[in-house]
Amino acid sequence: MATTSLDLARVRNIGIMAHIDAGKTTTTERILFYTGVRYKIGEVHDGAATMDWMEPSSGMRAATGRGRHATTKPTYPSYTGDAPTAGAVTARRKQAGSGMNRQESAGVAMERQWSRRRFMVYTLAATTLTVAAPLGCDTSSAEGAEPRAADASTRPGVVATGDDDEMLVLEVTAANRVVVRLPRAEVGQGVTTAVAMMIAEELDARLTDVDIPLADARTKGSQFTGGSNSVSSLYGPARALAATARARLVTAAARQWRLPARTLRTRNTMVVAPDGRTATFGSLTAAAAKVTRPAVSSKPKPASRHKVIGKPTTRIDARDIITGRARYAGDLEVADARPTVVARPPTLGGKIRAVDDRAARAMPGVRAVVRVAGGVAVVADTFHHAFKARDALRITWAPGPLAGLSDPAVRARLRAAVPPLGTAPSGSTQVTGEFEFAFVSHAPMEVLTTVADVRADRAELWFSTQTPMDARDAIASAVGLPASKVKVHVVRGGGSFGRRLNHDFAIEAALVSKAARRPVKLMWSRADDLRHGRMRPATHHRIRASHKSGRVVAFVHATSSVSESWEGEGLAAQGGVTSLAARTGRAAAGPLPSDSGLYNFGRLSGDSGDVALAAIPLGAWRSVDSGTSRTVEEIMVDEIARSLGKDPVAFRRTTLRNKTVRAVLDKAASAGSWGRTLPAGHGQGMAVHEEYGSCVACLIEIDATDPKNPRVTRAVLAADVGTAVNPRGLEAQLMGATIDGISTVLRAGLHLDRGAIREGSFDDFRYARQRHAPLRFEAHIMPSTGEPGGAGELGVPAAAGAVANAYARATGSKPRRFPLTF
Repeated sequence: MATTSLDLARVRNIGIMAHIDAGKTTTTERILFYTGVRYKIGEVHDGAATMDWMEPSSGMRAATGRGRHATTKPTYPSYTGDAPTAGAVTARRKQAGSGMNRQESAGVAMERQWSRRRFMVYTLAATTLTVAAPLGCDTSSAEGAEPRAADASTRPGVVATGDDDEMLVLEVTAANRVVVRLPRAEVGQGVTTAVAMMIAEELDARLTDVDIPLADARTKGSQFTGGSNSVSSLYGPARALAATARARLVTAAARQWRLPARTLRTRNTMVVAPDGRTATFGSLTAAAAKVTRPAVSSKPKPASRHKVIGKPTTRIDARDIITGRARYAGDLEVADARPTVVARPPTLGGKIRAVDDRAARAMPGVRAVVRVAGGVAVVADTFHHAFKARDALRITWAPGPLAGLSDPAVRARLRAAVPPLGTAPSGSTQVTGEFEFAFVSHAPMEVLTTVADVRADRAELWFSTQTPMDARDAIASAVGLPASKVKVHVVRGGGSFGRRLNHDFAIEAALVSKAARRPVKLMWSRADDLRHGRMRPATHHRIRASHKSGRVVAFVHATSSVSESWEGEGLAAQGGVTSLAARTGRAAAGPLPSDSGLYNFGRLSGDSGDVALAAIPLGAWRSVDSGTSRTVEEIMVDEIARSLGKDPVAFRRTTLRNKTVRAVLDKAASAGSWGRTLPAGHGQGMAVHEEYGSCVACLIEIDATDPKNPRVTRAVLAADVGTAVNPRGLEAQLMGATIDGISTVLRAGLHLDRGAIREGSFDDFRYARQRHAPLRFEAHIMPSTGEPGGAGELGVPAAAGAVANAYARATGSKPRRFPLTF
């Protein structure tokens, strides 16, 4: 078959390498060109090319559903010739709010939409077996992949690519280790375990022989971690890599033993001959590196043969985390990097008027005192010395732009900013509701820490980030260096929930290091992050459902959200607003009109407004806008059912558009004994959610005999995420999402009080503790062999909606302001 390979230099900036069948008139090969905002879908046939254009997410979200649960096939406008203007392409709500820039969000969409396309795997020039696959396209098969022609500088028989920054790369070392440097962040979600399971499955390797270190910031491609994309985006590339490596290792062993390759088997990171001979992968890696045409299939296993994928598995790093061997930024010992803290203004956006630092400079252990945009930094020998010296600073502060502004005024402005709902259908009965959500901090358990070493000609930093490439570019701009001179090492993070999409804390560390002319280890205390860090925006929602003759004929949901307006000033403007791309002028992570298309609710409509507040540091919070928008919609579904005299679960079952969502609803209702008799003051609540190519239903039981101190006693979730690579990890994700839903509905929020955030630690930021967690928790994972969907954020809206509905049924009230016990 005649095959034309695209020039790597031309393809590098579009994130995918492809081969075009230009030789057979009966074969049409579909290729994808990633352009940053759209995909060009080309078909080459008889040397003639036709091109279509589509939005990044239009294939994910059809009219009646999302991802693999869509019940209507997506259609794409046909286009031949030049690309349409950018104005012809709209930004979807989830990409706008989840911290993705356009390139990253489009990549996530492509990874999901084109999950069954053939995947190209390349062998890199190396003395050990090293294979690479381009990120940006998921697949179920690597069969038939053609290697790129080696250039003249490489050894004969070894295939090479150019820059592997856009690749997922697997290496089999001589020490019999399988190493995949992961271009994603590990922030507690267990992605390293999931990827190790994919690799071990296809290689027939032991999990203990697979290493998944985190990749440093790269020069191109996408390292974005968010939007519940990690497993779904890596499922194809990781399996294709491992299957290709296995085929080459088996071929190398067959040549060495002079046996037919088809007679050999693999197990426990070894190749095994029929006569019992074995060879470790490490002993074969050099020979396998020279194999360009494997003698056995490179196709990943079908689901029916999976022995590792789908098996509940303990995290590969669990023991290291428990014993303290796992290294976080605060654990790193970088030469001469001294502990550093910053004195910050009492109000958001406050400025320094005057500083008397003489007493602080004279204290033992103090190495430097420098002014930065966020306050005054103290560099010392220990954090104890640094905090003592910080407290000795005498600083006169000018109030920030929000001084005098408190929660009641914010709520009033949000209420006024909600767009009108329009006219209700004539002759219909109205069910209405208005809902408010407070600001919420991400509050990851590990405080934000960065090690920074900024010199005159280069910089090197170590911190946990979900957007390392964006962080590197922003740091380079802040310290006045070319991006090529800034090296960012990605460190594991102790939780994120969206906080590490932003990198204001890392930029501050770089600026302190530059000003102090020395390496620093800068730590944001818990109070620093709660009072000056990112937060989920406060929102207001107004919903009206209209029903007639027992059927909902119209549903309108209008919202308003606080947005931030920095006007190009301050550390936060430099340190994370760019991560919330798809916004111009202002950055926000608030809700847009919702996806009420989950239900057959007649005419759907919505609109959104915003309230711009200077110096308010916002960020994408776990489940982004769905955490508020979908929560209140599920509350409204219960209230519509009540207005129609119907059971909430039965009403959902008859109005849901999607049979997969109905299946998880039925499973949760059955497992949770929906409708069972409960004591007075107790209640059940149900809610569903569909997103990221997955769906979930949540049943909550609550004890609200004391309405001011409610306690969730039971949580039952049923989820369909396609192939659950690690069911134990999925259960943990659903459990964490449930705690987030409980917290934001019942307890946790931030008070804005005369321009300052009141909360400073977990004693007053009242996140759910162990005593607030459900006494009983069940997670039911629906069997599926489909492509994996997302799960990290999926459970939050369903859990939050179910908690609110259970509280309403237990108390006879209509919850409207969250958290309820604020």
